[in-house]
Amino acid sequence: MKKKIQKLFGLLCFFGACLFVLALVPLAGCHPGIIAVLATPTSAEAKITAEYNLKADKDVNILILVDQPASLDCHPNLRFFMTDSAIKTFIIKSKFKEEQFITYDALAEFRSNTPDFALMAPEQVGSALGADFVLLIIVNNCRLWQIGDTGYINGTLEAQGQLFRVAGGEKVWPAMEQAKTVRVGFESEKRGQDAAGLRLAVAASHCITRYLYNCPKNLFKISDEASDSGWEKYK
Repeated sequence: MKKKIQKLFGLLCFFGACLFVLALVPLAGCHPGIIAVLATPTSAEAKITAEYNLKADKDVNILILVDQPASLDCHPNLRFFMTDSAIKTFIIKSKFKEEQFITYDALAEFRSNTPDFALMAPEQVGSALGADFVLLIIVNNCRLWQIGDTGYINGTLEAQGQLFRVAGGEKVWPAMEQAKTVRVGFESEKRGQDAAGLRLAVAASHCITRYLYNCPKNLFKISDEASDSGWEKYK
């Protein structure tokens, strides 16, 4: 008897919800916002469409190749921080599989055992390591400096991103410019030099990789992004 009552209550709730929605439909002509609110995705559901969607290419292998000038004096582990952050961003935010990425250790070993590595094109490096795509991240500028004796650290980083398809050596992203330039920066990081270097790497990696999958709208912009006009204050 109790189960029958619960079933009847469930049916009444369902039909009640249906009648509520049907009652709103005639109002759409006078109050289109009512239906719009019901149909509009939340900020967590809404997506920024990828400029090039790597997820559309199923089960491809990807190499994250970070390059920086030999004269760049920022953080000794910056290249690793950038590579690791980019891989983790793809895995966590866009559900890529970890095995789709060429490991940093494999790349480092190949780099150390290849005398002419610096002369190789990104797609050549990718081909040698079994990648289908190479995301090239070039760090143009990076600075970390302590504010007097306060223990606080300021940081800035500028990087460019390009995506290459290994087969044919074609640059597939960005389509309308030579490279995607991003700038990140912060003031008053108090957790030390390693935390400051990692923070720059995480921010820059996000600002590049977000164009390569359908990024949730509420996650697209981050507080450490400095690519707008306000970037000047970080110099």
